[in-house]
This record gives sequence, C-alpha cells and structure tokens, in this order.
Amino acid sequence: MFLNSLSGRFLALTILFVMLAEIFIFVPSIARFREDYMNDRLERAQIASLALLANDMIDAELEDELLENAGVFNVVLRRDEVRQLMLASDMPSPIAATFDLREPPASTLIMDAMSRLTNSEPEVVRVIGNPTRDAGQLIEITMPTEPLRAAMLDYGIRILLLSAVISVFTATLLFFAVRRLLVMPIKGVVSAMKSYAAAPEDARRIIEPTASVRELSDAEHALKSMQTELTNVLRQRERLASLGSAVSKVSHDLRNILTTAQLFADRIDASEDPVVARMAPKLMNSIGRAVNLCESTLAFGKAEEPPPALNRVPLDGLVQDALEGERLAATADITFTDAVPPGMVVRADPEQLYRVLSNLVRNARQALETAKMDGSITVGASEGESDWLISVSDTGPGLPAKAQEFLFQPFQGGARKGGAGLGLAIAAELVRGHGGELSLSETGEGGTTFTLRLPKGIVTEDANLA
Repeated sequence: MFLNSLSGRFLALTILFVMLAEIFIFVPSIARFREDYMNDRLERAQIASLALLANDMIDAELEDELLENAGVFNVVLRRDEVRQLMLASDMPSPIAATFDLREPPASTLIMDAMSRLTNSEPEVVRVIGNPTRDAGQLIEITMPTEPLRAAMLDYGIRILLLSAVISVFTATLLFFAVRRLLVMPIKGVVSAMKSYAAAPEDARRIIEPTASVRELSDAEHALKSMQTELTNVLRQRERLASLGSAVSKVSHDLRNILTTAQLFADRIDASEDPVVARMAPKLMNSIGRAVNLCESTLAFGKAEEPPPALNRVPLDGLVQDALEGERLAATADITFTDAVPPGMVVRADPEQLYRVLSNLVRNARQALETAKMDGSITVGASEGESDWLISVSDTGPGLPAKAQEFLFQPFQGGARKGGAGLGLAIAAELVRGHGGELSLSETGEGGTTFTLRLPKGIVTEDANLA
C-alpha cells in the first residue's frame, strides 16, 4: 500500500502537520474576525445615530431602516457624560451577554469566539466599544447572534478550504523533494545490499558511496566498510576451510608415519645402553603425543573436538615434561622453574592439559628469544576451595596491544612475528572443554603471566536440567 511506503507516510504526515498549523492559525483568526464584525456593527450604528443628531425628529420607518442597515436593535451613545438612547426597536429576547471591545485580552476574544461557534441558539447580546473619531465617550449596541455566527462559519469554512489547498500543494512539493533527495538514494542502498547479498564474495558488488546528503553518505560509507570487512572474512574462512581440509589429509598420513616410528621406538626401548634407556621413554612419550595430536586434528577437521577424559592427574609430572621439552629447544639463556607444590593432583585430561602447558611455555620461550633476552619461565600452581589455579609466567617484554585485542582468536592473536596465532586459541578451547578458563593475568615490561583455572566441581545431570 502507498501509506506503507516512506513517501506515502511523509505525504500524509505533511498534510496532517500543515492542517494542524492552520488550525492554530484558524483559532486567533476567527476571534479576530468576530471582533472586526462587532466593531463594524458599532461603526454602522454610530453612523446611523448621526442622522438623529442632524435631525431630532425622524419618522419610525426611517429609524427602523437605519437600525436594519446597521444590523442592530438599539444604539446608546454617551456624550458629555450623558448616556443617551439614540435609536431603539423591539428586541425578540432579553440580552444574554455583554461584550466589551475596549482593549479586551486576546484570550477573552478567543474563548468568546469559540463559545459563539459552538452555540447555535439565537440570542441578543450587548456590545460596548469606543466611538470612532472621538464622537463620544462610549457607544453601546444590542445585536442578534445569528448573522454573526453565520458569518463566522462562512469565514471559517473558507479558511479551512484554503488551508486544505495549501496543505496538499505543500505536501506534494515536499513529496517529490523527499522522493528525490531521500527515498531514491535509500532505494539505491537497499538495491546495493540485495546485490551484495546475492554474491558477498564478489568485491565488485561492494557499494560505492554517492549520496550528497550527509546522513545517507555516512550510512553508505558504513555499509561499504561492513561489506569490505565481511568479504575479507568470507575469503579468510574459505582459505581456512581449504587449510583445514589439507591439514586433515596431512595429519592422516603423518599419523601413519608416526605409528611406524612408534614401532621402531619400542625396539629402541629394549636397548641396554644407559643413555638410550634414559632417553627412550621421553621419545616414546613424544611420539605418543604426536599420534594423539594427529588424531585430534582429524577430529577437529570434522568439527568434532573430542571431549576431555577427566582423571586425577599428578600435575608435577606434566609440568616437568612441558618444561623439559622447551628446555631442550631453548637457544637463549632461559631458566625454567617448576614451582608446583609437590604431590598436587588435579582433575583433567592429561594429554590436553599437557598441550595447554606446552603451548604456554613455548610461547613464553619464543617471546624471550624473539626479544633476544635472557630470562626465566616459571610454572606455579595453587589450590582453592572450588578450583585449581595454574600460572605460567615469564620475564619477557610483554604482549603488544594489538596481540592483546585478539589474544585467543585463531590466526589473529599471534604475538610473535611469523606466528600463526593458533597456540593460545587451541589452549583456550581445550581449557573451556574442562569447564575452566584461560586468561591473561598481567603483561608489561616486567613480563607476562597467564592463569589457567580448572574447576573442582563436576556438573551433574541434575545441574544441567536445572
């Protein structure tokens, strides 16, 4: 429907508001018309009384004619402090009201005019005013209300018709102006949005701002920015989908290779060489974790992150393994410290928790090496009433502001140049699978600390239902 469109509603509202404005003009106008009508009757009555002043004796027929031409019943003129009945005729009814037109307030004129319009009963009223040209101190007439009300209605109808014509003409002009300046540019924006929605990956469909109206121009620029960002995100997701497919295929083949390596490591484990006997268990653990990682990657490629297998796990052993692996890979003078209380046990998936700790310690080591700094990395832990807290601290240069903004988002939160930004994203996801939280506690020139919180409580079926 036409009224459901912006142009139609604007046209209707314009007509309505112009009519409202005309009503506000109509009320004082009709009051002024009533005042002018009564003053005209006063002036006519004064002119009629001049005939009597010129000739004291006039016949009754001439007196009636003078009163009829003036539109009044009686004329009283006060001259030289003497009140004198100049002309008189029979009145059809008693005087219903008296109106003084000698400097009346505007509010009184408006109320009296509205009262006369709403009162259709024929009445006789007294009107008092000042004579023209100082022909006396006061002039007073009695007059009927029917001609006054009829004249007011006729004037009001003409005013309303004129207002309607003005409203329609003004609204029509505004309709075409708004349609040209607002509606058509808005339709252009909507058309651009529909075109972009049909193929958001096509950069040629991104809107080019052309509006001259500031607000519409701002909207077009904002839409262009949003479309550009969305197109880039869609392209990135497409590349990530391709990358995920490729990683899944590589992980499948790598898992087979590592399984073969695991068989050879089993034979090495039987060697009687003390050095081999000491290193073989670590080699077996590393290969086993690599196999598990490949299997997890395959599951991730299917959008199925395996749930953690929660068990009571000695934390010290996992921390030692994570620190030992990074100690061997360190190229700078870095001190690795295990500050976990002896015998501390947590409820976690040992493989996933090791991956989290390994990622955090590796990030700390790489931060120190990238900054070419010697320093220390410390893994500590504490136990509260409801959770375990594990902290990984370093004395590195701290995280830049850009890295902090997208810290746990894949491919965006990398703090190291050349890094993919996956380590913290994977670690945060694994911790969330435990019902916990990985957060950045502090960072700055004095170093960086990440805190890993693991809850002690187990969510039961009843809790889920609640």
